[in-house]
Amino acid sequence: MAYRGHVSNGVIVLDDPAALPEGTEVRVDPVVDDAGLRRLREALLKLAGKAKGMPRDMARDHDHYIHGAPRR
Repeated sequence: MAYRGHVSNGVIVLDDPAALPEGTEVRVDPVVDDAGLRRLREALLKLAGKAKGMPRDMARDHDHYIHGAPRR
């Protein structure tokens, strides 16, 4: 069964009260509208290709450059 709700002051509030036992494990899947995804995609595409002077293997070995992890 799925319940719908919203976030209010950082707390998830169900739209319809549910009698779930204390300690019940739940999963929260945020609902994102298509317009929101479109805006996010457009914003990210504006950044594509902006980084200059990066090593040729930056995409593959970014953990090496950022965190010092071994190269792949």
